[in-house]
Amino acid sequence: MDGLPHPVLISTLVGLDEVTLFGQTVEFKHVLYTWIGMVGLFALGAFARSRLTLVPGKLQNVLETLVDGLEQMTVNAAGEEGRKFFPLLCTIFIFVFTLNIMGLIPAFDAPTANINTTFALALFVFIFYNLLGIKRWGAGYIKHFLGPNPLLVPLMFPIEIISHIARLVSLTLRLFGNIRGEEIALVVFFLLYPIISTVPVYFLFLLAKTLQAFIFFMLTMIYIKGALDHAH
Repeated sequence: MDGLPHPVLISTLVGLDEVTLFGQTVEFKHVLYTWIGMVGLFALGAFARSRLTLVPGKLQNVLETLVDGLEQMTVNAAGEEGRKFFPLLCTIFIFVFTLNIMGLIPAFDAPTANINTTFALALFVFIFYNLLGIKRWGAGYIKHFLGPNPLLVPLMFPIEIISHIARLVSLTLRLFGNIRGEEIALVVFFLLYPIISTVPVYFLFLLAKTLQAFIFFMLTMIYIKGALDHAH
């Protein structure tokens, strides 16, 4: 591989799920990078907490602006009841965003460029909002799947089941497809023109990765709100 980019870039391009780290081959690199992302977030949280002051610094200002903006958006869209689930929603946004942008860091790969990661995230959201609906409405939650007219139940029930399963598939593939495509495009640009071509697209991909995290956040909020709303 003399003259070629870092092995992580090659593995991203060809779709390998292993990486050489300190002379050792590590399989399931997306799991490794996910744990690295989580450790980084815990470290950032501990550092930010230790620096909390009445007169906020730059880091505290950034984090407070982010959290406050997401909270106001959640309350405006889901009402005051949505505030109870904001810690989860905010965590999802920050976590997905962190995993996304790891692909822009040299020698790293975005864990969300692996379908196993995005499926795990989507499956959690799918199970959570359905359990939340069952907890809220009990057996009456089934009404969310029956449609507005009893005569349409034989038609609406399978359609609603398929539509909810489609949410799981959509959450999984949308995030995976976009991040994976960006990772491959970035590697291709790097192989063609290592510096000149990659610097401009870094900013474009940073925006796109942020947008994907925001979309995942919004869809999760919408699904939770739908499960809590009364079935009409």
